[in-house]
Order: sequence, then C-alpha cells, then structure tokens
Amino acid sequence: MANFKMTTMLAALLAGSLAVTAGGVAFADNVKTFDPAKFNQHIEKRVDRALTGTDATADQKKKVSTIIEQAFTDMKPLHDKRVENRKAMADAMQAPTIDKAKIEALRQEQIKTADAGSKRFTQALTDAGDVLSVQQRQAFFKKWSERGEHGHHGKRG
Repeated sequence: MANFKMTTMLAALLAGSLAVTAGGVAFADNVKTFDPAKFNQHIEKRVDRALTGTDATADQKKKVSTIIEQAFTDMKPLHDKRVENRKAMADAMQAPTIDKAKIEALRQEQIKTADAGSKRFTQALTDAGDVLSVQQRQAFFKKWSERGEHGHHGKRG
C-alpha cells in the first residue's frame, strides 16, 4: 500500500510540475512546425480583436503587437527549457531508483523557469498597457483575459 501511495504521489508531483509549466505561452501545437511569421500574425489578430470597439489607432495596435511579439520571442528559450525539464522529470520518475534530490532540483528549476516567463509576459502586458488609454487598456485586458477562460481555441469545457 505504501508503494502505491508513493507512486500516486510521484505521479501527482509530475502532473503538477507539468501543469504549472505547460500553462501560459504555447508557441505551437508542434514545436517542429513553429512558424514565427504565422505566430506574429496570430498575435496581431488577437490584439486587433482585443482592441475592437475601442478608439485605439493602428499605431497603438502595432505597438502593442510588437511588444507582445517581442515578449514571446524573448520567452522562446524558456519554452525550450520547460520542454527539456519536463523530459528530464519524466526520465527521473521512470528511473529504476528514485533520486529525490534530483527530482526536487528539477521541480525547483521548473518553478524558476515558469517564474521567469511570468515576469517577462507581465512586463510585456504592462508595457502594452502604457501604450493605451485607461479605457482602451481596460477593454484590452478584459478581452485578452476572456480567451484564457475558454482554453486553447475555446476547447476547454
């Protein structure tokens, strides 16, 4: 029974680690097919939708898009690190012997990486907010946040 509890706990730890780092920014459904130009077009469309109904100018929309696109570019190495860490965590959990110190170090690295991504994206959002008036900023963040409630492409139920 203790072995089952340990296995369950380790599986939960892995799932939690994956959940913490899998959220946030996705660069593509398949990293091998990531196209920066298409991704930037996606960001521009999303910014345009978020600012629809406001008096934001084309220049403001472009500035906000550029800020967010640069943040995603800056965060690409963090995404790659999260992928690498998830693989290392899976390997460590499946090893013949559990190395608790290694698993803890990987967990801490995942949290550090997630925090760095969160900081960079928060910086981008506050920088984008500086480009907009109060009303534009409120509308932008309301619409930008609504997307997250529906999951990736509205598939979350």
